[in-house]
Amino acid sequence: MPRVRYVPVQDSTRVRDVRVAAESAAASAGLDERRTAAVSLVATELATNLLKHAQGGEVLIEVVDPPLLRESPASRSVQIAAIDHGPGIADVAGALRDGFSTTASLGAGLGTCRRLADDFGLHSVPGRGTVAVARIADADTPRAADTPAGPGVRAGGVNVPYAAADQSGDDWAWVRSGDLFTLMLADGLGHGAAAARASSAAADGVRRRPHLPPAEALRRLHEALGGTRGAAVAVAQLDLRAGRLRFAGIGNVGARLREGDRWRALLSRPGIVGVHRPGTLREDDVPWSDESLLILHTDGLPSRWSPPSDGMLTAADPAVTAAVTIRDAGSSARPVRDDTAVAVMTSTPPDRP
Repeated sequence: MPRVRYVPVQDSTRVRDVRVAAESAAASAGLDERRTAAVSLVATELATNLLKHAQGGEVLIEVVDPPLLRESPASRSVQIAAIDHGPGIADVAGALRDGFSTTASLGAGLGTCRRLADDFGLHSVPGRGTVAVARIADADTPRAADTPAGPGVRAGGVNVPYAAADQSGDDWAWVRSGDLFTLMLADGLGHGAAAARASSAAADGVRRRPHLPPAEALRRLHEALGGTRGAAVAVAQLDLRAGRLRFAGIGNVGARLREGDRWRALLSRPGIVGVHRPGTLREDDVPWSDESLLILHTDGLPSRWSPPSDGMLTAADPAVTAAVTIRDAGSSARPVRDDTAVAVMTSTPPDRP
């Protein structure tokens, strides 16, 4: 089931909590002692930076699929996301250099994180805050920068459990079958352990049959979730060779596709996978280009959220884009009343593997 370790960091006592949570996730991912130490250090540095530069924020730690899917199976990674609404960083490139500091600290934190992590992404806008995402896999998994050119598409996500629970009722999966890349997001009915079992069953079902087109995948998932309370599920499949994206959904998982300078909503059918499936399933078939960006989200986001307008996010790590989407959609005036997950699929920038 989707275990998400959520730690609000408002004072120095929570830095230890972040470190303990990170080491627990590393154990779940089966990392060795050296990689576990890297996870612990990166998590500690990111949590400490929240206090130094933003007067607090939140850290999310989970075990996720790698952003780049290759033909051979890859181990899962520990992902650490630090999110704040602080003053932001005016010079992001400078902040990643060792010795850079706007406080009396050594200033080596973000540079250290980038070196130790297999993937590291940072997005910051002055006056709006900062998002940093690091992923660390086991020692036998090659870094993206050290491997041959990738398949041209990446995906990632961020999952925020309701009321800081240990489990989220939302889950996402990212699978490959040849030139077919499938991104699935599920929202188990309600929240808590029973919702987590439903969404986890959906993720497992997609991983077992990565070749199925979206509508057929939903039909199979309806059978697989029959013993659960059910879930809203959206499935998007990219045929990279054909440059086409197919989409189908049941329930209130939202989907937005950016095409050039505009956003298109991809619509799901009413129902609950595992409980009530519509008689017919609509499957959208739309073009995909190097500028396309897909956002899937559960109903933890407010109904009138706006997609990110920063053009730099097209080239950003997809998990960074997901975290920015959640941060910017949130407001103290609109308290979250459910688990919130966002999964993003985007093209790989030409200068990245």
